[in-house]
Amino acid sequence: MIGATKGDSFMAKWNDGKYWVSKYNYDEEFTSGLNIAPKVEIHDATLRDGEQTPGVFMSTDQKVEIAAMLDELGVERIEAGMPAVSTADFNAIKQITASGTKAKIYSFARGMHEDIEAAKECGATGVVIEIPTSEVKLKYQFPKWDTDTLIQKSVDSCAYAKKLGLETIYFGFDTCRADMATLDRLYSTLVAEARPDAIGVVDTVGCCLPSAVHMFIRRLKKYGVPLQIHTHNDFGMATASSFAAMEAGANVIHTCMNGLGERTGNAATEQIMMGMKLMYGLDNDYHLEKIQASCERVAEMCKRPLAYNAPFVGANTFARESGIGIDLVKHNPVVMLCIDPTIVGNNSLVVLGKGSGKMSIPTKCEELGIPYTLSDEQAHEVVAKIKALAIEKQSTVTNEEFVKILDEYK
Repeated sequence: MIGATKGDSFMAKWNDGKYWVSKYNYDEEFTSGLNIAPKVEIHDATLRDGEQTPGVFMSTDQKVEIAAMLDELGVERIEAGMPAVSTADFNAIKQITASGTKAKIYSFARGMHEDIEAAKECGATGVVIEIPTSEVKLKYQFPKWDTDTLIQKSVDSCAYAKKLGLETIYFGFDTCRADMATLDRLYSTLVAEARPDAIGVVDTVGCCLPSAVHMFIRRLKKYGVPLQIHTHNDFGMATASSFAAMEAGANVIHTCMNGLGERTGNAATEQIMMGMKLMYGLDNDYHLEKIQASCERVAEMCKRPLAYNAPFVGANTFARESGIGIDLVKHNPVVMLCIDPTIVGNNSLVVLGKGSGKMSIPTKCEELGIPYTLSDEQAHEVVAKIKALAIEKQSTVTNEEFVKILDEYK
């Protein structure tokens, strides 16, 4: 068996028996160029940015439950909401901060004293202060603002939050479309006069290439303040951009469960967790085996089903129709997949259809707990019937249809 058991000579950082990713992730030629911080944390924003998904509503009880699930997963930081939105949001944050989570709890605020005071009142550890920074935002969404106004409001709000004893994250949104000269003026003044605890780099509309995000983070390291990354998935690169930022030295990655978030969503918490552990070998204390159940529960509460092909948690993610290697999917999954599905609490699945082969039959019987008693000739006949039915239906064969075919051979 190929490197799929503990103690095997193939065992390495990229292969522990439960997963087998590319060894080039750990090649010294690659890793020598990384600038990963000694400790990288996840800042989950499901309860704020996730709820901004059009049509998603979370009750107070649901928010408290999700916060507890995130805490059990091992998420280090939870953005519990924006108290200025409503009394219900304020009360939900207050309940979460009082619930005794191991994770730090953060509140989201505009650059206004009353928003920052609300963060303090609801018991949050820190506050994420949003202020627009890009040319397009300042010109068209905030036309009364100039660069001096931007800097003054940024310094004032961060200084006020620090005065109240809040951990202060400066969240200059749409950072990746901001003018670098403006950012240099802004950050130089902000760090000198208010020194936030962290600066968030925000790809608000998901339009910055991962390699450009990497460059951006490298440039901002000169300010000597911890950096965080917040990405959106408009070009399908939220996860890749988040890891690019981490490789350049970002300390914190913002995420949402199931990739929830405005428009195309944010970097998915479960994907970042898995990547940190398996692709980079980081030793964060995440309970990966809880991922599947947690993602399913969030999907249920938000009434947003998991995509069938969602990484790690989709219904088809570990499914296989082709008969070639089908037995390995069940008995040695890292040969046909990069991970054993049980790592996240998921399972492999045998799908019967036009591509099925002889080995699909006993493997499917094993999956369903049905004794396999067919002769070779009968097995070939069953495969032929499955293929014919799948072609006729232009779909896969259900478990019920499979059992009905088997019943013909009793």
